[in-house]
Amino acid sequence: MPDLLLELFSEEIPARMQAKAADDLRRTVTDKLVAEGLVYEGAKAFATPRRLALTVHGIPARQPDLKEERRGPRVGGPEPAIQGFLKATGLSSISEAKIQNDKKGDFYIALIEKPGRPAIDVLADILPVIVRTFPWPKSMRWGARSAKSGSLSWVRPLHAITATFGPDTEEPDVVKFSIDGIEAGQTTYGHRFMAPSAISVRHFEDYEARLKAAKVVLDPQARKDIILADAKQLAFAQGYELVEDQVLLDEVAGLVEWPVVLMGSFDAEFLSIPGEVIRATIRNNQKCFVVSDPKTGKLANKFILTANIEATDGGKTIVAGNERVIRARLSDAKFFYETDLKTKLEDRLPKFEQIVFHEKLGTQAERIKRIERLAAEIAPLIGADVEKAKRAAHLAKADLLTEVVGEFPELQGLMGKYYAQAQREDASVAAASEEHYKPQGPADRVPTDPVSVAVALADKIDTLVGFWVIDEKPTGSKDPYALRRAALGVIRLLVENKIRLALSPIIHQAHERLHEAVHGRTTVFDSAPGGGLINPRDVPLDRSLTAALLAFFADRLKVQLRDQGARHDLVDAVFSLGGQDDLLMVVRRVEALGKFLDSDDGKNLLAGTKRASNILAIEEKTDKRTFDGAPDASLYKLDEEKALAKAIDQVKAEAGAAVAKEDFAAAMSAMAKLRPAVDAFFDKVKVNDDDPKVRENRLKLLNEIRAATRAVADFSKIQD
Repeated sequence: MPDLLLELFSEEIPARMQAKAADDLRRTVTDKLVAEGLVYEGAKAFATPRRLALTVHGIPARQPDLKEERRGPRVGGPEPAIQGFLKATGLSSISEAKIQNDKKGDFYIALIEKPGRPAIDVLADILPVIVRTFPWPKSMRWGARSAKSGSLSWVRPLHAITATFGPDTEEPDVVKFSIDGIEAGQTTYGHRFMAPSAISVRHFEDYEARLKAAKVVLDPQARKDIILADAKQLAFAQGYELVEDQVLLDEVAGLVEWPVVLMGSFDAEFLSIPGEVIRATIRNNQKCFVVSDPKTGKLANKFILTANIEATDGGKTIVAGNERVIRARLSDAKFFYETDLKTKLEDRLPKFEQIVFHEKLGTQAERIKRIERLAAEIAPLIGADVEKAKRAAHLAKADLLTEVVGEFPELQGLMGKYYAQAQREDASVAAASEEHYKPQGPADRVPTDPVSVAVALADKIDTLVGFWVIDEKPTGSKDPYALRRAALGVIRLLVENKIRLALSPIIHQAHERLHEAVHGRTTVFDSAPGGGLINPRDVPLDRSLTAALLAFFADRLKVQLRDQGARHDLVDAVFSLGGQDDLLMVVRRVEALGKFLDSDDGKNLLAGTKRASNILAIEEKTDKRTFDGAPDASLYKLDEEKALAKAIDQVKAEAGAAVAKEDFAAAMSAMAKLRPAVDAFFDKVKVNDDDPKVRENRLKLLNEIRAATRAVADFSKIQD
């Protein structure tokens, strides 16, 4: 079957847009093909700095014929309805329609046959629409066409369109269409400098091979592989190791069509500044990789660049130009770093009084004070030194006002650690400057130093409580303040460090710290009749905030456990018991519950408990009451009732004792003892007995099953 080759040749496409643009091109074209009944075999898109390309394999030569039955008005219906039906279906007279009978009477039916069109004609219709409506995040108009109404808007000036269609064994046809005077054809162009002449292409294999001969590597992954392999080899040949950087590799591969890897150097004196600063300077300004000395693990005074040309001088001029720029940039970085060292971190803090964190949450200085106090309250609960935690929280944000972080914001925290070390702060205090931001994502490292953990928890909890207080919660996919990430950070800090911490009092304490900031620094106006200026501490706290935040933590924990293969409904079953604010214990309960439910005892007990809950729900609705309270043992008629009551009492005692000792596996073992009694009860006992008192007593016994299982979880929340 025929294949499509499409190329859109333009000026340089920004590297950050290329991958998505290639995917958008593949998706939009193939979606249109399928919508037109042209089901294809495979498609692949490519991007270079100057072109988007797409190949679609196995497209039918023409659309299938379409046969459709369309129902019309009732026989004998109004004439206008019949005429409208004829016009819509293309029938010349109503006698051409069939009559079909159903329960509502006789109706006219039109059989419409629409012959399929050649696929190349369909492509000629859909491709211009796709090009004109392409979803670039930013686009431009240019040249004389910019003054025309409806002229093409594209990411950069579009110069040529290649569009061919046909079997790979034959000469393909050109898909004929035009966009703003640009005619689709078979002509593309090679490398801008090394092979700028026009190239005539046919099929994809021919196209890719001719581009390679014209110094263009079409496949972005192939360019990445070349850059990475050559960079590693070049570094190894000089006795160094490449410091790999996947994000930079992706970007550099989008800047070149013919990658040529070269090595340059910079003055060794710049190695006196932190390696991360050197790397950020070289990476951000020149898009170059750094290398390290394998003997020391530290950076070497070398860098690796990727040129887009095979220079006649072997790249000496290109390397020299990059060295000149990097020398200047590193000189600036060294100056910033040495200037920062002249000012102590705590001496920078007064400036935070003039910097607003959020208009409703006060200044950065006020926030730092809140974090400092909260860290001091958390520290003894997790085994951290209180004074070190206070000192760490006091200094943790100071590097935000340094010159280096102003130039390279991605180094915040890390530079704070270096500056703290330089002024001889305690090692834990210095480490917390960097680590209190962690973890910043599911793959980020979790700090283990108790001081870092205390400050990290204080920072994240203050953030969460603050934005909950001012009602700036995440909604749908929107989370501008990264509150989901903050909650996940709290969860990972506690669970992965196996820290026991009740969150409710911590949230409440953080809420109290924010209370004055939200309601005014000094006074607020009471709008009630006769009201006046009042102290903000007299404004009542929102007691529902703690519960709302715990529910948010539960949602994040479900996501975390689901990613690890656990069931989210088990988290609901544990959290719904109420008072479950120790996340480590919640996780342990969920793990034990999951193992229990995987056993036959667990599955059968769950079924029995659900059956009891369902019966209770029906009867409570019928009687408009609940069946709380202890059953009356004197009303037991059958041995199965007595056995179940005895089993419930035993399980309550054993499971309660096990839960008190936090031995959840033992609690589940105790729960398993209910299974035979529950099975026997439902097998032999009629719950809705004719005697109202016996019926009520048996419903109370069912309620006792539900109450007994709640020692470990709310089984009604567990899915079958």
